[in-house]
Amino acid sequence: MFRLVFDRRLLKNFDWFLFLIVLLISTIGLVNLYSATYQTGFKVFQKQLVWVLLGVVAMVLISFLDYRVLERYTHHMYAVFVLLLVIVLAFSKAVLGSKRWLSLGPITIQPSEFIKVLIILILAKFYHNDFEGGPYGLRDLLKPILFVAIPSVLVLLQPDLGTALIILLTSASLILFMGVRLKSLVFILAVILGFSYPAWHFALKDYQRERIETFLDSSRDPLGSGYNAIQSQIAVGSGKLLGRGFRKGSQTQLRFIPEQHTDFAFSVLSEEWGFVGGAFTILLYFLLILWILDTASLAKDKFSMVVSFGVASMFFWHTLINVGMVTGIMPVVGVPLPLLSYGGSSALAAMIGIGIVLGIKMRKLPLSKEAIILE
Repeated sequence: MFRLVFDRRLLKNFDWFLFLIVLLISTIGLVNLYSATYQTGFKVFQKQLVWVLLGVVAMVLISFLDYRVLERYTHHMYAVFVLLLVIVLAFSKAVLGSKRWLSLGPITIQPSEFIKVLIILILAKFYHNDFEGGPYGLRDLLKPILFVAIPSVLVLLQPDLGTALIILLTSASLILFMGVRLKSLVFILAVILGFSYPAWHFALKDYQRERIETFLDSSRDPLGSGYNAIQSQIAVGSGKLLGRGFRKGSQTQLRFIPEQHTDFAFSVLSEEWGFVGGAFTILLYFLLILWILDTASLAKDKFSMVVSFGVASMFFWHTLINVGMVTGIMPVVGVPLPLLSYGGSSALAAMIGIGIVLGIKMRKLPLSKEAIILE
């Protein structure tokens, strides 16, 4: 029989600081999106506002759901979303050469965004069920590597290098965090280096190779593959210390920055609010990641610890790569900044991840006598 347990103390343990950080970053993202899309109407802004509101509701509801329920159904959810990735490749329409979105009536979702969170959950379940503990050898890691490889390959086939990169980096962070034997680690690194040459020539698309080559020499194609990075750096630099002001950025309002509402949203923020605004936003992400890691340190079991660390890793890699991409210290790989860049599935998936962490933090203490049990 299904039992719903509600403990009044959960409200007392609710992490308002983490919740408010998420709301603050989302608000900054909406204000930034309003400016970035001001010249083209409010449709994009309105859609994102709806997704953010849905995300906040989902975040709160999931925080009150016992994370052990998620653990129980992790494999089922993983299988469903892997199937959705297959359906996307088989039946969805290509948009700008990529098959990433699935239309469900009036709603369009990107299943690969939710796979990021599910990969964290399924790795957490694997390590939670292993009572021996690390460090782990190659034979021990075959199962988690397979779990990661299947969706990663499907996402690469879309093609979506940025999302696949986040999945791999987040997974690698978790696996290293749980411990890998030195010999196994050396072997894995050797395999990666061995596959780098065929991957460069056969796995990457021409435009992806061009982006990396342009990163190494931005002057090689300033009006082509290097245009995005150059215009982004101009926007960031023109913001100086305090910025040009809301809706006063020339690069933004004259639309010199391609994808300025998605992958290059931080360029808009830096131009209009300057170094101070950009640094403040990065500080918020730093606090967000640090707070989630604190939850990992307080976790009652291995599953909740690994999930919290995984969500922190996901936000870390997103922030590092996007800000690095925008400022020109990393190649352009199409990685958005969660809660700031436009994207309904991205915002919803990020808030679901935060909701799980909130739920873990709320249950760091056992249920009290105040619990109400409904059967």
